Amino acid sequence: MSAARVLPAGPGALLVELPSGAAAEAFHAELLRRRADGTLPAVREVVPGATTVLLDGIEPREAGALARRLASWEIPPLRRDAGEAVEIPVVYDGPDLADVAEAWGVAVADVPRVHARTEFRVAFCGFAPGFGYLTGLPEHLRVPRRATPRTRVPAGAVALAGPYTGVYPRPSPGGWQLIGRTPEPEVLWDPGREPAALLGPGSRVRFVAAGVAG
Repeated sequence: MSAARVLPAGPGALLVELPSGAAAEAFHAELLRRRADGTLPAVREVVPGATTVLLDGIEPREAGALARRLASWEIPPLRRDAGEAVEIPVVYDGPDLADVAEAWGVAVADVPRVHARTEFRVAFCGFAPGFGYLTGLPEHLRVPRRATPRTRVPAGAVALAGPYTGVYPRPSPGGWQLIGRTPEPEVLWDPGREPAALLGPGSRVRFVAAGVAG
């Protein structure tokens, strides 16, 4: 953890800056583990980002001591297979399927197989309520954002950009590569449910092919 920086973020909050997304995921997982076993001091919220984790709701007089403890932690490698996976059905018929197949060097029909066999994990949430940034794709399968974003991406679209996979919970503009859609996007965000978001930070996710282009 020597590469981590722990910074004050107000009287009762600390921002931990990590050297990579993978390090931030591992640190967040360790925070959740220590909270579950009762060894994490009282923290109201733990909010992961791309390469940061925010701890909020700390007793101000305890923040300094906690910052020193956080900086000294030894963080074990992230276990992607921990916990039950959320399964999301996908019809692989996205308009960018052929472009992704070309970038991956595979046939169009192989994209669903490769994508669905990958073990994903929600690194953090943002952009829109219910939108999770999922990691797990190996580096050689990462694709760039589209040069020209779309003005409207439909709800339920399954998309790729850089190291992330995401599922759009509602229609919105977007520049990610669209490879498919989930038939029931409304389950991603339900204000009447607790929690409202189907996918929370740390959740395991599996995509299940429910159909393909053709």
